[in-house]
Amino acid sequence: MNIFLLAEFSVIRPDPGLIFWTALIFIVLWGVLGRMAFKPIQNALTKRDNDIQEALDEAKRAREEMANLQAENQKILAQAREERSKILKEAKETKDQILKEAKEQARTEARKIVVSAQQEIENQRQIAVTELKNQVGQMAITIAEKVLRKQLTGANNQEAFVNTLVDEIKLN
Repeated sequence: MNIFLLAEFSVIRPDPGLIFWTALIFIVLWGVLGRMAFKPIQNALTKRDNDIQEALDEAKRAREEMANLQAENQKILAQAREERSKILKEAKETKDQILKEAKEQARTEARKIVVSAQQEIENQRQIAVTELKNQVGQMAITIAEKVLRKQLTGANNQEAFVNTLVDEIKLN
């Protein structure tokens, strides 16, 4: 310990031997640290940098893939919507066509029923008119017969009446 006290040591003015040994120790220490610590640290940092870059690249690819998938999903959704609207349009057209055909068929059937009913009514009317004419004719004959019997009791009356009828027939 005395050695340190005897030597004149000043921090402000270093000794050239001290500078030499300090520089030599620093260089040796730097070399050892460079081989033993700095290389592995640099390799670890390089590896970490590469891993980070690969992760960023992978994330970028994943984002691009997600964007592509999203675009594809949008495209599929658009196609599905278009197809849905097309199917709905076709269904509506089919419904309208079926309703139109059903209405037309109902109109046709109604016309047939009306025509048939009119024909039946006309036939029944003709039958009723014919029957009425027959009855009226029968009544007229009966009434005429009774009137003639009463009025034409004599031969002269009968002959005059026949002549009048013959004259009327000639006029018509």
